Amino acid sequence: MSVAKVIGIETEYGVHATGTDPDPISASSVLVNSYAAAVSQRTAWDFEDESPGLDARGMAMLSGMAPMVETHLANTVLTNGARFYVDHAHPEYSSPECRTPTEAVRFDVAGEHVLRESMRAARERIPGSSEIVVYKNNSDGKGNSYGCHENFLVDRTVPFADVVRAMVPHLVTRIVYCGAGKVGGETSAFRSSGISFQVSQRAEFIEEVIGLETTLKRPIVNTRDEPHGDARRYRRLHIIVGDANLSQVATFLKVGTTALLLGALEDLGVDAFPELPADPVRTIHELSVDLDLSAKFETASGRQSSALDVQASLYELAHRYVDQGGAACVGGDAEAEAILSRWLSAIEGLRTDPSSLATTVDWIAKRRLVEGFQARHGLDANDPKLRALDLQYHDLRPERSLAQRAGLEVLVDEASTSAAVSDPPRDTRAFFRGTCLKRFPAEIVTANWDSLVFDLGDDPLRRVPMMDPLRGTALHTEALLTRCESASELLDELGS
Repeated sequence: MSVAKVIGIETEYGVHATGTDPDPISASSVLVNSYAAAVSQRTAWDFEDESPGLDARGMAMLSGMAPMVETHLANTVLTNGARFYVDHAHPEYSSPECRTPTEAVRFDVAGEHVLRESMRAARERIPGSSEIVVYKNNSDGKGNSYGCHENFLVDRTVPFADVVRAMVPHLVTRIVYCGAGKVGGETSAFRSSGISFQVSQRAEFIEEVIGLETTLKRPIVNTRDEPHGDARRYRRLHIIVGDANLSQVATFLKVGTTALLLGALEDLGVDAFPELPADPVRTIHELSVDLDLSAKFETASGRQSSALDVQASLYELAHRYVDQGGAACVGGDAEAEAILSRWLSAIEGLRTDPSSLATTVDWIAKRRLVEGFQARHGLDANDPKLRALDLQYHDLRPERSLAQRAGLEVLVDEASTSAAVSDPPRDTRAFFRGTCLKRFPAEIVTANWDSLVFDLGDDPLRRVPMMDPLRGTALHTEALLTRCESASELLDELGS
C-alpha cells in the first residue's frame, strides 16, 4: 500500500525595489527580517541536516553541481510550521508539510498573506525608504527564472528510475491546466521564434530530463535525495518544473494529480503509465507555445500523442486506482473525488472550449486579459505594455493585482487561510513544530523539517528528532503539549 503523500510547496517570489538600493538580496532580507520582527518570530533554521549534494542516482554526475546552501542569509521558522527565508536573490516561503492537496493549497495561499504582511512591515520598519513589491511569478522578463517547487513523500522501495519513467509524461503535459502563462519569451531560442504568448512561465528554462541542479541545467525531475525523514523508508520527490499559480484550482490540480499518480505508481507499478515522449525537453518547450492544444509529439515507441491524450490516459489510471482503494494516499475519498472531478473538467474543458476555464486556469485567465487589453488599445503583440500587464497579474498587492480581478475561483475560505498564517496543519509533524514555536519560543534555538533544538539554559542543547512526517500530529501530541507548562516539562515527558 502506498505511503501518504505528504505535500509541501516552496515558492520563490520575485521582488522589485524602487529607490536608491534596488539590490534584490537586500530587499529580500528586509522583507524576511521585517516580518520576523513584526510577529516576534526569531527562531533560526538549523542547517545540520542539509545535504543538497545527495543524488538519487547514487553519485552526482560530473556535469552537475549541487545547489548552494546559503547559511548567512535571513532565515526564520514560523509558528505555522513553515520556513521563511532568503534563497539566492528571492524571499522564499516553504510551506509546512500538508497531508492533503486542499491543505497544501491553504498553506500556499497563507504564504501569499505572509508576503503581503512582509511588504507592509517593511514599509513601517523603514519609513520613507524604497518600496519593495513582491510578485508570485517565475521569471523577471530578463532571462532569469526562479522556482515554485513541489515536494511529495514517496516510498523508498520504489526505484528512482521508475519514478522518472512514470512521472515525466505527467510533468511534461500537465502544464495545459497548471501553466501560469507568459507574454513572449526570454531565452534566446524562444525570443528568436517571435512567439507572443506561452502556456507556462517555467517551461522554456527546462534543459534536462533529470539532474541535481535547480538554477542551471534545470531538469524535469530533480535528483536531489534529501528525504527530510527516515531515509530507509522515505524519499522526498523534489519537483522544480512547475509554475507558481495564483489560481487555487490550478494549485490543487498541480499537487493533487501528481500525488494521486505517485500513489498509483507505488501500488500498481510503472507499467501502468503511458510511455515517455521521445524527447521530453523538446516536448515541454513545444507544448508551452501550443495555444490551441493541438500539437502532437512523438513517443518513445514512435507513436504520435498529445498533451490531452496523455492527461486523459493518466486520469483513467488514477480513476482506476481510486476505485481499487487508492484514495487514502491523498487523504481519503472526498479528496480523491475532488481531484478526479476537477481533473476531468479541466481535460474536457480544454478539449471543447478552453475559454470556459478562465476562472480556474491561470494561463487562460491571463491570456484573456492580455488579448482584451491589446485589442482595446490597438497594440502590437510585442508592445512592452503587454509584458507589464503580465507582471501585474502576479502582483501581490491586492489593489494592483490583475489576478485578483480575473474572477478566479476560490477553494479555501479567507478565515481558514488567515488562521493558517499562524496555526500549523494538524495532520503532520508540522503541528508539533509549530505548536512548540508558539508555546516555547524562548527555549527553541533552531528548527528544521525533522528536528527541534531546545536550550533550557544548561548544557548541552537538546535535539528532538522528528523523522516521520506523519508523527507529531495533533492526534499524537496535542494532549501532551497542552498539559506541559514548560519546555523542560515537555522534554522530560518525551524522554520518558
